[in-house]
Amino acid sequence: MIINIGSKNLIKVGAVEEILNDYPHLRKAEIIAIEASSEVGDQPKSLEETIKGAMNRAKNSFNNCDFSFGIESGLMAVPHTKTGHMDVCVCAIFDGKEYHLGLSSAWEAPQKVADYMLKEGLDMNDAAHKSGLTKNPKVGSAEGLVGIMTRGRLTRKEYTKEAIRTALIHIDVENE
Repeated sequence: MIINIGSKNLIKVGAVEEILNDYPHLRKAEIIAIEASSEVGDQPKSLEETIKGAMNRAKNSFNNCDFSFGIESGLMAVPHTKTGHMDVCVCAIFDGKEYHLGLSSAWEAPQKVADYMLKEGLDMNDAAHKSGLTKNPKVGSAEGLVGIMTRGRLTRKEYTKEAIRTALIHIDVENE
Protein backbone atom coordinates (compact mmCIF):
# COMPACT_ATOMS: atom_id res chain seq x y z
CA MET A 1 0.00 0.00 0.00
CA ILE A 2 1.23 3.50 -0.84
CA ILE A 3 0.05 6.65 0.92
CA ASN A 4 1.02 10.08 -0.36
CA ILE A 5 0.99 13.16 1.86
CA GLY A 6 0.48 16.49 0.14
CA SER A 7 3.17 18.23 2.20
CA LYS A 8 6.84 17.96 3.12
CA ASN A 9 6.23 19.65 6.49
CA LEU A 10 7.87 17.23 8.93
CA ILE A 11 5.17 17.85 11.55
CA LYS A 12 2.44 16.75 9.15
CA VAL A 13 4.44 13.79 7.82
CA GLY A 14 5.35 12.65 11.34
CA ALA A 15 1.76 12.95 12.49
CA VAL A 16 0.55 10.71 9.64
CA GLU A 17 3.32 8.16 10.30
CA GLU A 18 2.50 7.99 14.02
CA ILE A 19 -1.25 7.66 13.51
CA LEU A 20 -0.96 4.96 10.83
CA ASN A 21 0.92 2.77 13.30
CA ASP A 22 -2.38 2.43 15.21
CA TYR A 23 -4.17 0.88 12.20
CA PRO A 24 -3.15 -2.72 11.34
CA HIS A 25 -4.26 -2.40 7.69
CA LEU A 26 -2.26 0.83 7.21
CA ARG A 27 0.83 0.48 9.42
CA LYS A 28 3.02 -1.10 6.73
CA ALA A 29 2.14 1.45 4.07
CA GLU A 30 4.92 3.21 2.21
CA ILE A 31 4.53 6.92 2.94
CA ILE A 32 5.66 9.45 0.37
CA ALA A 33 5.74 13.19 1.09
CA ILE A 34 4.94 15.34 -1.95
CA GLU A 35 4.86 19.12 -2.03
CA ALA A 36 1.30 19.75 -3.21
CA SER A 37 -0.47 23.07 -3.64
CA SER A 38 -3.45 23.87 -1.45
CA GLU A 39 -4.67 26.36 -4.08
CA VAL A 40 -5.84 28.60 -1.23
CA GLY A 41 -4.12 31.47 0.56
CA ASP A 42 -1.17 30.88 2.88
CA GLN A 43 -3.54 31.57 5.78
CA PRO A 44 -7.03 30.23 5.16
CA LYS A 45 -9.57 32.52 6.83
CA SER A 46 -12.68 30.32 6.83
CA LEU A 47 -13.57 26.70 7.50
CA GLU A 48 -14.65 26.35 3.88
CA GLU A 49 -11.28 27.64 2.62
CA THR A 50 -9.39 25.37 5.04
CA ILE A 51 -11.36 22.30 3.93
CA LYS A 52 -10.82 23.24 0.29
CA GLY A 53 -7.07 23.57 0.93
CA ALA A 54 -6.89 20.12 2.54
CA MET A 55 -8.92 18.56 -0.25
CA ASN A 56 -6.75 20.22 -2.91
CA ARG A 57 -3.55 18.98 -1.23
CA ALA A 58 -5.00 15.45 -1.17
CA LYS A 59 -6.16 15.63 -4.80
CA ASN A 60 -2.91 17.21 -6.01
CA SER A 61 -0.80 14.50 -4.34
CA PHE A 62 -2.91 11.55 -5.53
CA ASN A 63 -0.63 9.78 -7.99
CA ASN A 64 0.29 6.07 -8.02
CA CYS A 65 -1.05 5.54 -4.51
CA ASP A 66 -3.94 3.99 -2.61
CA PHE A 67 -4.70 7.07 -0.49
CA SER A 68 -3.48 10.63 -0.35
CA PHE A 69 -3.65 12.89 2.68
CA GLY A 70 -4.10 16.65 2.58
CA ILE A 71 -3.66 18.57 5.81
CA GLU A 72 -4.45 22.26 6.21
CA SER A 73 -4.85 24.53 9.21
CA GLY A 74 -6.85 27.72 9.08
CA LEU A 75 -9.23 30.05 10.81
CA MET A 76 -12.96 29.68 11.13
CA ALA A 77 -15.51 32.17 12.45
CA VAL A 78 -16.73 31.23 15.92
CA PRO A 79 -19.31 33.42 17.66
CA HIS A 80 -18.71 34.61 21.21
CA THR A 81 -14.92 34.18 21.04
CA LYS A 82 -12.56 37.04 21.89
CA THR A 83 -11.27 37.39 18.31
CA GLY A 84 -14.29 36.01 16.45
CA HIS A 85 -12.15 33.17 15.07
CA MET A 86 -10.54 29.91 16.07
CA ASP A 87 -7.85 27.84 14.36
CA VAL A 88 -8.66 24.30 13.25
CA CYS A 89 -6.78 21.60 11.37
CA VAL A 90 -8.50 19.69 8.58
CA CYS A 91 -7.38 16.36 7.16
CA ALA A 92 -8.78 15.21 3.82
CA ILE A 93 -8.04 11.66 2.73
CA PHE A 94 -8.66 10.96 -0.96
CA ASP A 95 -9.07 7.41 -2.29
CA GLY A 96 -9.32 8.39 -5.95
CA LYS A 97 -13.12 8.63 -5.82
CA GLU A 98 -14.17 10.34 -2.63
CA TYR A 99 -12.84 12.37 0.27
CA HIS A 100 -12.90 11.42 3.93
CA LEU A 101 -12.71 14.50 6.17
CA GLY A 102 -11.66 14.99 9.76
CA LEU A 103 -11.15 18.02 11.98
CA SER A 104 -9.08 18.70 15.06
CA SER A 105 -10.16 20.53 18.14
CA ALA A 106 -10.24 24.29 17.61
CA TRP A 107 -8.37 26.90 19.61
CA GLU A 108 -8.20 30.68 19.72
CA ALA A 109 -5.01 32.63 19.06
CA PRO A 110 -4.30 35.85 20.97
CA GLN A 111 -5.96 39.00 19.63
CA LYS A 112 -2.72 40.49 18.28
CA VAL A 113 -1.99 37.34 16.27
CA ALA A 114 -5.55 37.22 14.92
CA ASP A 115 -5.31 40.89 13.94
CA TYR A 116 -2.08 40.31 12.00
CA MET A 117 -3.70 37.38 10.17
CA LEU A 118 -7.07 38.98 9.48
CA LYS A 119 -6.10 42.62 8.93
CA GLU A 120 -2.60 42.32 7.46
CA GLY A 121 -2.94 38.97 5.72
CA LEU A 122 -0.02 37.31 7.54
CA ASP A 123 0.05 33.57 8.02
CA MET A 124 0.17 32.24 11.57
CA ASN A 125 3.97 31.74 11.48
CA ASP A 126 4.58 35.36 10.57
CA ALA A 127 1.86 36.68 12.87
CA ALA A 128 3.22 34.76 15.88
CA HIS A 129 6.76 35.92 15.10
CA LYS A 130 5.76 39.56 14.52
CA SER A 131 3.73 39.63 17.74
CA GLY A 132 6.80 38.51 19.71
CA LEU A 133 5.37 35.20 20.89
CA THR A 134 8.22 33.25 19.27
CA LYS A 135 11.64 33.86 17.82
CA ASN A 136 11.12 30.94 15.44
CA PRO A 137 9.82 32.24 12.08
CA LYS A 138 8.79 28.67 11.18
CA VAL A 139 6.94 27.82 14.40
CA GLY A 140 4.36 25.86 12.36
CA SER A 141 7.09 23.36 11.46
CA ALA A 142 7.89 22.98 15.16
CA GLU A 143 5.58 23.05 18.20
CA GLY A 144 3.20 25.49 16.51
CA LEU A 145 1.64 28.50 18.14
CA VAL A 146 -0.79 26.12 19.85
CA GLY A 147 2.24 24.51 21.53
CA ILE A 148 3.43 27.90 22.75
CA MET A 149 -0.01 28.94 23.98
CA THR A 150 -0.59 25.65 25.86
CA ARG A 151 3.01 25.50 27.12
CA GLY A 152 3.50 22.21 25.31
CA ARG A 153 0.32 20.57 26.55
CA LEU A 154 -1.01 20.42 22.98
CA THR A 155 1.52 20.63 20.15
CA ARG A 156 1.00 21.19 16.45
CA LYS A 157 1.73 17.52 15.83
CA GLU A 158 -0.83 16.32 18.38
CA TYR A 159 -3.44 18.76 17.07
CA THR A 160 -2.75 17.53 13.52
CA LYS A 161 -3.08 13.91 14.67
CA GLU A 162 -6.61 14.67 15.92
CA ALA A 163 -7.68 15.67 12.41
CA ILE A 164 -6.02 12.61 10.86
CA ARG A 165 -7.63 10.23 13.33
CA THR A 166 -11.11 11.64 12.72
CA ALA A 167 -10.63 11.47 8.93
CA LEU A 168 -9.62 7.82 9.23
CA ILE A 169 -12.94 6.88 10.86
CA HIS A 170 -14.57 6.00 7.52
CA ILE A 171 -11.52 4.19 6.15
CA ASP A 172 -11.14 2.17 9.35
CA VAL A 173 -14.82 1.15 9.33
CA GLU A 174 -14.64 0.17 5.65
CA ASN A 175 -11.72 -2.18 6.34
CA GLU A 176 -13.13 -4.11 9.31
